[in-house]
Amino acid sequence: MLYIDKLLSQLAYPLGLSLVLALLALVLLVAGRRRSGLFALSVGILWLALWSIPIVSDGLRLSLEGRFAREPVGALPTADAVVVLGGGIRGGPPDWPDPDLGRASDRVWHAARIHHAGKAARVIVSGGSMPWAGERRSEADAMLRFLADLGVPSDAILLEGRSRNTRENALYTAEILSAQGIDRILLVTSALHMPRALATFRAVGIDAVPAPTDFEVMPEPAHLMRWLPDAEALSDSTRALKEYVGWWVYRWRGWAEP
Repeated sequence: MLYIDKLLSQLAYPLGLSLVLALLALVLLVAGRRRSGLFALSVGILWLALWSIPIVSDGLRLSLEGRFAREPVGALPTADAVVVLGGGIRGGPPDWPDPDLGRASDRVWHAARIHHAGKAARVIVSGGSMPWAGERRSEADAMLRFLADLGVPSDAILLEGRSRNTRENALYTAEILSAQGIDRILLVTSALHMPRALATFRAVGIDAVPAPTDFEVMPEPAHLMRWLPDAEALSDSTRALKEYVGWWVYRWRGWAEP
C-alpha cells in the first residue's frame, strides 16, 4: 500500500502530471487526433510553467505556513516532551560516520533549543527509513547523533525508528507516550508540514502543541525575476502540493482531524 500511495501521489504533482499529459499528447498525435494532442501538450506545459513561477510557489506555500505564527522559543508553553519529526535529515549506511542534513534539518536544531530552554525535559525523535533506500540507519538514529552534537544528553532522548510516514509518526509516538506516562507534547516539524502533522497527531488522541520551524517564505521585493520559471520554485511548489494531497488523503481515510 505504501508503494501504491507513493506512486499515485507522484502522478498528482506538476512534473508527473505534465509528463502524463505529454505522453497522452504523443499517443493522440500518433492516432491522428492532432487538435486533442496539441491541447493536452499545451495544458501539460502551462501546468508545469505555472508552478515554476517563484511568486506562485511562495503564495502556495504561504497558504500552509501562514496558519502558524513564528514564535520565539521563550514564548512556547512547557510540556512533558518535545517530539521532532523526521524528514529533514537522513541516516547513512551502517558504516557512514555522519548523518546527511537536509533543508528541513532546522527541525532538530529547534527541538534542541526547546530542550535547552527548559520547555521539555525529554526529546522524542520520530522517523524510520524507506524500504527502497537500502540498508540505512533510521532517521531517528541520525537525529539522535545530531542532537548529541547540539548538547542534548542521550538519556533525555527517546527513539521511534519504525515510522515511514506522518500517520505512523503519530501512531508509534503515541505508544511511547503511553508507556512513558507523557500527556502533553510540543510538536516540532516544518511549518509547511505542520497542518497535516498536527491534525494527524491529534486524531490519535495526542495533546500536541504546535512548535513549527523551517519557515520558508520570507518578504521579498517585487522583481521581474520572481515571475520567471525557476527549477527551485517548481520543487517548492511540489512539496506544498504534496502536503495538500496528503491532507486530503488523510482526511478521507479518517487519519486527521477536520
